[in-house]
Amino acid sequence: METRLQKYTVAEIVAGFVFNEFEGKGLYGLSGKLTIQPEYQRHYIYGDGKKDVAVIDSLLKGYPLGLIYFNDTSDDRFEVLDGQQRITSIGRFTTGKFAIRDEHGTEQSFFSLPDDKQKIIMDSELLIYHCRGEESQIKEWFKTINIAGVPLNDQELRNAIFSGKFVTRAKAEFSNSSNANTQKWSAYIKGSAKRQEFLEAALSWVAASKGQTIDGYMAKHRHDDNITELKNYFDSVIGWASGVFSDVKREMQGLDWGRLYEEYHKTPYSPTEISAAVQRLREDPYVKDGKGIFEYILGEEVDCKLLNVRVFDEATKRTTYAKQTAEAKEKGISNCLLCAIGHDANKSKIWDQKDMDADHVTAWSKGGSSDIANCQMLCKTHNRAKGNR
Repeated sequence: METRLQKYTVAEIVAGFVFNEFEGKGLYGLSGKLTIQPEYQRHYIYGDGKKDVAVIDSLLKGYPLGLIYFNDTSDDRFEVLDGQQRITSIGRFTTGKFAIRDEHGTEQSFFSLPDDKQKIIMDSELLIYHCRGEESQIKEWFKTINIAGVPLNDQELRNAIFSGKFVTRAKAEFSNSSNANTQKWSAYIKGSAKRQEFLEAALSWVAASKGQTIDGYMAKHRHDDNITELKNYFDSVIGWASGVFSDVKREMQGLDWGRLYEEYHKTPYSPTEISAAVQRLREDPYVKDGKGIFEYILGEEVDCKLLNVRVFDEATKRTTYAKQTAEAKEKGISNCLLCAIGHDANKSKIWDQKDMDADHVTAWSKGGSSDIANCQMLCKTHNRAKGNR
């Protein structure tokens, strides 16, 4: 890969700057020669009133913004390889898209700044490395770069590696924060459209349904001109989840709904009964893992491990162990209640407490509580064999 170092003023870089408010990205600069956000780039994430303002403050104070990298696609056409967050912040400020506060706390747009401060910004020099190489070289270099201290996440890297028609269309659907569906999706998916979490979830679900990884699926479909399969599968998963669980609960966010869909979508459920079960379990003081409630219900309330049901405290275990052991020694039988009625060598064995587990006499799933009246000590082998009976 070839590189050359060049300096540009801010005025040169923002000449012809265009920002698309709907898509949330800077498009062009350098009098139309520079593509600020090629399709492998992440969305603009600096527009939070802090990072974007910090970029402008740095220019006004004469602080260096660090190296910026351009990919030379031809002799007079470039695209931003690293630095699009900084460039877009500068371009947005110089075109009046946001304001900063001056040393007196007064809000100032670029156009309301004194002429000398406008000049400081526009005359500031940016150090640019121009790079030219094969696509594989450019993408590999892109993967190694951290943008102003905000590392690329996994999906942003994948978008760069597998950039093409498929990624462009997928980002337009799942990475567009203006999409009205994102509010509904956020009930099931943790993260944001801008940081690619919705797209990553959609890809992980459809890829897993075909026994593939996200990388494998994106590689296979990289040059597809549509995202029909991806969108249809995603809509099926979300539609199924919202149909079965009619009440949106905070614990739903971030579950692997793709896997749950594959395992349970062919089973009929009553939304009314499901709603009542969810409410009952959310109010149960013994349930410690609320996120497991939904799969527990889908699986006909069998696997209590999903709920991490609150176990007996140490004082209860010690008291129950001491009582059982004293009674067992008096009768000459094992202090494990199930060993005592067995026919093997452990029928009269006295187990150490460390080799025993506390067990619900009446299973929690059948209404048993986690208090001392419902506690018994069993050897580990018998407790694991007993399960939920």
